[in-house]
Amino acid sequence: MPDERLPSYDELPVRPDAPPGSSWGVWDDARLGTLNLLTPERTLRAAQSIRSGHTFGLSLELTLPDPPLFNRAAVGHEVVGRPSGSKDDVYHGFNTQSSAQWDGLRHVPHPEHGNYGGIPDEDHGVDAWAVRGIVGRGVLVDVDRWRDAEGRPLRQGEPDPITADDLRACIDAQGTPVETGDLLLLRTGWLAWYRRLEPAGRVAQAEVAASPGIAGRDALALLWDLHISAIAADNPAVEMVPMANPFLHRDLIPLLGIPLGEMWDLDALAEDCAATGTYDCFVASVPLRMPQGVASPPNAVAVR
Repeated sequence: MPDERLPSYDELPVRPDAPPGSSWGVWDDARLGTLNLLTPERTLRAAQSIRSGHTFGLSLELTLPDPPLFNRAAVGHEVVGRPSGSKDDVYHGFNTQSSAQWDGLRHVPHPEHGNYGGIPDEDHGVDAWAVRGIVGRGVLVDVDRWRDAEGRPLRQGEPDPITADDLRACIDAQGTPVETGDLLLLRTGWLAWYRRLEPAGRVAQAEVAASPGIAGRDALALLWDLHISAIAADNPAVEMVPMANPFLHRDLIPLLGIPLGEMWDLDALAEDCAATGTYDCFVASVPLRMPQGVASPPNAVAVR
């Protein structure tokens, strides 16, 4: 349940000089945003979600989507070295957001208020996340499976909104409450659908990247009021694409400081959750320690 010591969305901001609807000033370290909620106590408690010891890699192949979405460059992979000696990998044109990713707090500034916490753009960087790692309790919210059971399946390849009511009802139906500091893992089914596309369909997706996703200010408020540390989804942008009004990236990242994970591979984890009827897990993610980095592959694993 949400921590009563934290302000609700309606109570934001907490300081008079902060932008409306922002969490600026809730924590001392603006570089971490809501990752400040991943305290040692919460990380230790997250270990209680390990029951079977089964592990699930949550990172997508670096070569997918193919072609990449949003006009991003595909990574080139070269193996260098002598045929009979040691070898190295060399990546060319590596865009850290062309596959599974974390959007760092530099990714999207607010057009009026700038970057999260009002600190200079160059003072943000995913290296601040990498120093401590992103480790805590994850809760899968399998909206795709739940909506299908409700008789109104999500429309893949279309901008189908996932509302606040959808999120609440899915969490309630699954029976695993979201607790303060959890990493919310949102499964829309988009990635499973994408994998089934023929090459021509993938090319078409690269041009439009249409997908179901979170939409609406009520959903935005709910994400804050759940007091999650981050949200990661299996779709291209967490929010619905094409984006609706409001453009949630501009609220979630620079105003609320909530890290967004995109195109995470949640399908095997979802199968195990559905089979056992439990939806929590231990999650560890180690972003790249690139000073002033904008984004990073998640390098994430879930342990059940």
